[in-house]
Amino acid sequence: MTKLKNDRFLRALLKQPVDVTPVWMMRQAGRYLPEYRATRQKAGDFMALCKNPEYATEVTIQPLDRFELDAAILFSDILTIPDAMGLGLYFSEGEGPRFKNPVQDKAAIDKLSVPDIGAELGYVMDAVSMIRKELDGRVPLIGFTGSPWTLATYMVEGSSSKDYAKVKGMLYDQPEQMHALLDVLARTIIEYLNAQIEAGAQAVMIFDTWGGVLTTRDYKEFSLRYMQQIIDGVKREHEGRRIPLVMFSKGGSQWLEAQAETGADALGLDWTLDIGLARARVGDKVALQGNMDPCVLYASPERIRQEVAGILESYGAGSGHVFNLGHGIHQHVNPEHARAFVDAVHELSAPYHK
Repeated sequence: MTKLKNDRFLRALLKQPVDVTPVWMMRQAGRYLPEYRATRQKAGDFMALCKNPEYATEVTIQPLDRFELDAAILFSDILTIPDAMGLGLYFSEGEGPRFKNPVQDKAAIDKLSVPDIGAELGYVMDAVSMIRKELDGRVPLIGFTGSPWTLATYMVEGSSSKDYAKVKGMLYDQPEQMHALLDVLARTIIEYLNAQIEAGAQAVMIFDTWGGVLTTRDYKEFSLRYMQQIIDGVKREHEGRRIPLVMFSKGGSQWLEAQAETGADALGLDWTLDIGLARARVGDKVALQGNMDPCVLYASPERIRQEVAGILESYGAGSGHVFNLGHGIHQHVNPEHARAFVDAVHELSAPYHK
């Protein structure tokens, strides 16, 4: 087992002392980097990039070669699970993900089962193992999944959606069908994350991208309930150390207290809540990850530093903060602005850790 040269990300998630606030960016391996675009062109298309462990390793490492990031995140997609379930994932240029076989009735849901993770998603584990080897202890590797509710929205709608008419229609009119779908997804995700951990992931994250579109009652019944099932089922120790788990519900800051009771080690925050207020609400129960508006990266490096300074000041002294954006970095951001962001976090946070 290679010793980690930089473990401040893992330490912050466990609220242990750090020298500076660690930082990474959601979607840090992506289209804003010219080297990523070149690798994707070599691969042929997005799914070919995801399913080739060599290419996935290459693009995972690319942002670390540019910026002083404190973690790497596996390059993959949240929709690999429904693809492994036979839904026929494909990507249309300019339209995002689509499924050839959406799940829109009881018969389709009844046909679903937990796929053979090794057979159907072995390419993900191969990528995790290869990335860990390539990192050689440089920084920790994050594995991830979409939440059951978020995966279900794509599976029922058949693509991304603006009004969630089909999936919410099923939720309200056939709740038993929705629960059956969410349960098979939760059981699959537990196996999927555990396989990532066995392959070398040193922290894991649940992306509940569409949790915030639900009412409070429905969030707790159809999203949080199944993330709780996952948290209860995922390995939390491996290779002699804790595997921290981060849970992120975009648009879900009104439910922080309930999220903090799940046993997650950290909660991700979008940019709609002041991080100091979030810290006051959750106390010492969890660490916090976030939460700069990604659009700040369109501003000047000077303005980026001001925003970083304000968030650091709001969080205050002590560990338990992993700096990140409130969602993924945007496609058209200048990479030098991303560098200014990362450097500012490290430079400006040191006084908060004395």
